[in-house]
Amino acid sequence: MKVLIVGGKGQLGRGLAATAPADAEIVSHDIDTLDITDPAAVLAVAREVQPQVVFNAAAYTAVDKAESEEDVALAVNATAVGHLAAAARDVGARFVHVSTDFVFDGLSGVPYLPDAPTAPLAAYGRTKLAGEKLAGEDALIVRTAWVYAPTGGNFVRTMLRLMGERPEVRVVADQIGTPTYAPGLAAALWTMAGKGISGMHHYTDAGACSWYDFAVAIQEEGLAAGLLDKAVPVIPINASEYPTPATRPHYSVLDKTSTFAALGGPTPHWRANLRKMIAEIKTHG
Repeated sequence: MKVLIVGGKGQLGRGLAATAPADAEIVSHDIDTLDITDPAAVLAVAREVQPQVVFNAAAYTAVDKAESEEDVALAVNATAVGHLAAAARDVGARFVHVSTDFVFDGLSGVPYLPDAPTAPLAAYGRTKLAGEKLAGEDALIVRTAWVYAPTGGNFVRTMLRLMGERPEVRVVADQIGTPTYAPGLAAALWTMAGKGISGMHHYTDAGACSWYDFAVAIQEEGLAAGLLDKAVPVIPINASEYPTPATRPHYSVLDKTSTFAALGGPTPHWRANLRKMIAEIKTHG
């Protein structure tokens, strides 16, 4: 099975490569080898590779910067998705696209179903929602949230660094969501693609927490694993105390009932996957 991965150097792209089935022959591209905003270049690569599956793990994810660069974010998160979807259809490949919880406004009191009304609060969410629409009805679209991995820049690695450098850390406590371990998401995408599933789905780890809860757990797991040599106070703050250019949803827990049914069971709890990730960092750095 030939597979084209776009965004191969990112957290999810690396996860897709690491969790690939034994029969997958992977061709991976990133920004340095393929400009996905160039439709001719995208089509040329698809025709050269002739994949059965195209995974789009590429995205403009600088949420705050997107407020002043919405045109750039739109080109990557939306226009390029249309190019990739068209190229996949041209060669008869399944198209798998990853989106975000930021397409919702965060005003719900219950987890968001895949067909819940969307109302993004910021440029990043608007551009990702536009990308969903350009992916096409035949695509598999999976929304996720708070993605992290043993490598790359992410909240877990940032917290471990700050907890080792500062006398205290202050973390937002009134934004609720669910962390997602990138290798787990990648494995789920392989499974869903292999089953021929299409349409809109949600995937994160199980459970929910605030960024503050997540930070407290990171410190506890980091101390237990010996990655941190002392505990520092973790101070809960309101989002209003840490203003950012982009408005973020206060509640963006995704309902994964249909996805769990498709996968044959629920995902691991976010705390269990955090522990797994901490162990990976301890072993491999």
